[in-house]
Amino acid sequence: MSQNIPKLTPEMLIPRMGEYIVQKGLITEDQLQKALAYQQERIDKGDHYLLGQALIDLNMLDSDMLNQVVTEQIIQLRTALQSSNYNLEQRVKERTAELNSALQRLSELNQMKANFVSNISHELRTPLTHVKGYLELLITESLGNISEEQRHALRVTQRATTKLESIIEDLIMFSLASRGEMSMKLDKVDIRRVVTLAAKSASTKAEERGVQVLVSALDTIPAVQADSEKIGWVINQFLDNGIKFTPSGGSVVISLKEEGHNLVLVSVTDTGIGIPSNRLKEIFEPFHQLDGSSTRHYGGTGLGLSLVRQIVEAHGSLLDAQSVEGKGTTFKFPLLAVRD
Repeated sequence: MSQNIPKLTPEMLIPRMGEYIVQKGLITEDQLQKALAYQQERIDKGDHYLLGQALIDLNMLDSDMLNQVVTEQIIQLRTALQSSNYNLEQRVKERTAELNSALQRLSELNQMKANFVSNISHELRTPLTHVKGYLELLITESLGNISEEQRHALRVTQRATTKLESIIEDLIMFSLASRGEMSMKLDKVDIRRVVTLAAKSASTKAEERGVQVLVSALDTIPAVQADSEKIGWVINQFLDNGIKFTPSGGSVVISLKEEGHNLVLVSVTDTGIGIPSNRLKEIFEPFHQLDGSSTRHYGGTGLGLSLVRQIVEAHGSLLDAQSVEGKGTTFKFPLLAVRD
C-alpha cells in the first residue's frame, strides 16, 4: 500500500509554482501551458508526475534552476508564516488584555453592587426595627386601647415587616457571600432538631396554603458537622420555596437518611409545579426568576437558592436538584456525620 504514496518533494509544498516561474521570466505562459498539458498526460497514464519534472523533461528548466525557484518560494512562505504568527500573537495579546480589563471591570462592578446592597440593607434594618417595636407596643395596648379591627390591621402590618426583615437579612447575607466575608462556624449539630424546628416554623404558612409539611427521620440519625444557624436557614429556604410553589392539597417532606457510615443525606421534596429540566440551573442565579410572572405571582427576590448553594458548598458539600415539571422538585445534599 505504501508503494502508491508519492515521494515527498519540496515542489509538492509550493502552491501555484508555475505562475511564480512565469512571473520571474524563466518561461513563457505558452511554455507553462505546454508543460501542464504534458504533466496531465503522464498523470492520465498513472504516473505520479510533477510540474517541475515536466519542465525539466521538456528542457524548459534545468534541475538547479528548479531547485532555486523552489527554495525561494519556501523562504517566502516561511517569512509569510512567521509574519502571520507574529500578527496572530499580537492580536491574542491585545484580546487577552481587553478580556482581562473587562473581567477587572466586572469584578469592580460586582464589588460595588455587593457594597451597595450591604449598605442599603443595613440602613433599612434600623428604621424597620423601630417600626417593629412600635407595632408591638400598639398590639399589646401599651400605648392605649385598640379595637379588634385595629388589632387585625396591626397584625397584618406586623407580618409584612417580618417578611421585609427576612428579605433584608437575605440581602445582607448575599453581600457578605459576594465579598467572601460569610463566616462559617462548624460544630456538632443535632440535625434532627434543626429539621424539626424548621418544620414547626413553617407550619403556619403551610396551613394557610393547605400544604402538609412532614418530617421523615429515624431516631438513630447521628449529629452532623455544620453551622447550625446557616444550615437551619438553608432548610427554611427549601421549605419556604416548597410551600410557595406547591398547590393546596400537596406536601413538602424533609427527609434525613444515613449514607454509609460517614454521611447524612438531607433532602426536601415537594409536590409542586416543578421546574423545566433545561432551566434547572437558572434557579441558582442571584436575583433571578424563571420568568417575570413568577416574581409577581409567587413573590421573592430570587436570592434564596443562590445563597443556599453557597452555604452548602461552604460546608464542603454539593447541592443536587431534581425536578419533573408539574410533579415536584427535590433538593438534597450530604453532611458529614459526627459520631461519639
